[in-house]
Amino acid sequence: MAATIEGLLSEISSSEDPLEGLRNLRTAVLSTPVNNLRELGSGCNLEVIFSLLNTADKEQIEVCVEVLGRILQAQDPALLFHARKTELEGGLQHPDDTVKILTLTQMGRVVENGEALTQMLACENILRKVIQCIAAEKISVAKEAISALAKLAHCKPGLDALFRTHLKDVKDVMATSDIIRYRVYELVVEVCAVSAVSLGYCASTGFISQLLEEMAGDDILVRATAIETVTHLAEFQHGRQYLSQQGTMERLSNMIIAAEQDPFSSLYLPGLVKFFGKLALLEGPQQVCECYPAFLSTVFEMLLGPDPTHTTVALDTVGALGATVEGKQVLHKTGEKFKAVLKRMSHIAQDGPNDLRVRCIDAIALLLSLPVSSEDQTEDLCVLTESWFCSLSSQPMEMFRTISTQPFPELHCCALRVFTAIGSQAWGQRMMVQTPGFLEWIVDRSSGVTKEGKDAKFELVGALVTSPTTQELLGSQNTLRLRAYLREGPYYVSAVAAVSTEGAD
Repeated sequence: MAATIEGLLSEISSSEDPLEGLRNLRTAVLSTPVNNLRELGSGCNLEVIFSLLNTADKEQIEVCVEVLGRILQAQDPALLFHARKTELEGGLQHPDDTVKILTLTQMGRVVENGEALTQMLACENILRKVIQCIAAEKISVAKEAISALAKLAHCKPGLDALFRTHLKDVKDVMATSDIIRYRVYELVVEVCAVSAVSLGYCASTGFISQLLEEMAGDDILVRATAIETVTHLAEFQHGRQYLSQQGTMERLSNMIIAAEQDPFSSLYLPGLVKFFGKLALLEGPQQVCECYPAFLSTVFEMLLGPDPTHTTVALDTVGALGATVEGKQVLHKTGEKFKAVLKRMSHIAQDGPNDLRVRCIDAIALLLSLPVSSEDQTEDLCVLTESWFCSLSSQPMEMFRTISTQPFPELHCCALRVFTAIGSQAWGQRMMVQTPGFLEWIVDRSSGVTKEGKDAKFELVGALVTSPTTQELLGSQNTLRLRAYLREGPYYVSAVAAVSTEGAD
């Protein structure tokens, strides 16, 4: 096959109309295993393909990119950079974005290879051009450049090149516009995520302190974007430690408190809540809610308020907090405030817009869920989840079964997730037994017609079958039915049903 590809390359080089030959080459290359393409090596006559990129013909460029992408991916990065350095540099300046993306993808491979990286760092002009691609008009080009550059953070020579040798280049790109500045911040955060050492490099350049200052800027949209970017910085331990040392958490908490007096706070308040929500999941709900009480109060106010954007963020946050045992206890401690929240959630689940209903019911499922293990399903926790479920409606089982039968597949699935959450708890199983026709409805395969619906029903059955109290509370006959359902799988169709369907046709 390698000989065939070499032959096609030779034909293309002498053809006046190379497009047909390129199409044949593409077919040959795509049908050749990647391991076999390595045999072509750096000596392969690819210059003809690179030269054919210099055209305005979109199809010709597209086919060349496909061919090169497949062949170059098979080459050793060090050999590739040594043999194709000129072509790679040209690709970074090509007017077609697909060529830039192809080149940047290969540069990402080069950066990950120690020998190839050493070669690349000796060519300052190439790294400068990669940095300049952050300012590309097309975001996909910028993303590929950021991805390649972030890999430099895995070694000291790479960090030195990016934040010392080429620091001016990074700052020049950063000065292009607000949008490009935040692409550079995105790169900085990705670099920071690698290690405390890489974060130290970023801090020494002043990029992080500059980002933190933008959270208090006059431009509200810039402020909102800065908060979102800083939230990513808080996703790793050394990032949170740095933010804590800078007093960032206190600053953001004070911004939540002051937001009440700011008529434009609706634009950045969701970002602040997401920051502390992320922090609560990583550091523990109790610690975060105790240290920054304005956070949880604001979440409740947003959920009870009329702004649908705020409501969405608040629902997600309450669900995420309530998914953990510690979070459930924190919410319970708020007493009447959380009871008002549950009442509001019940209203949204039944009468809100469909997108909010789905968000809300999924949050309810998280609030009601408990780990299956007996040590986590303590009497106090089971009493708590049961009280929350019963506070949603005078007939909560009927409420969610009604929702599940409405002609919206996503509502059907999230209502089933609520039943799955309570299905592993003894009180939930008792309610199922006491609800006429409910257990028959669970094993009725006609009640969920979509794949997602069948999968959700199967998860519910699985939760019931694996519960240690099922046999005792549901009875032997119901348990056998559920086990048979589980054994047959989610997509089982009975022979009788199949014959009936064929007869109808």
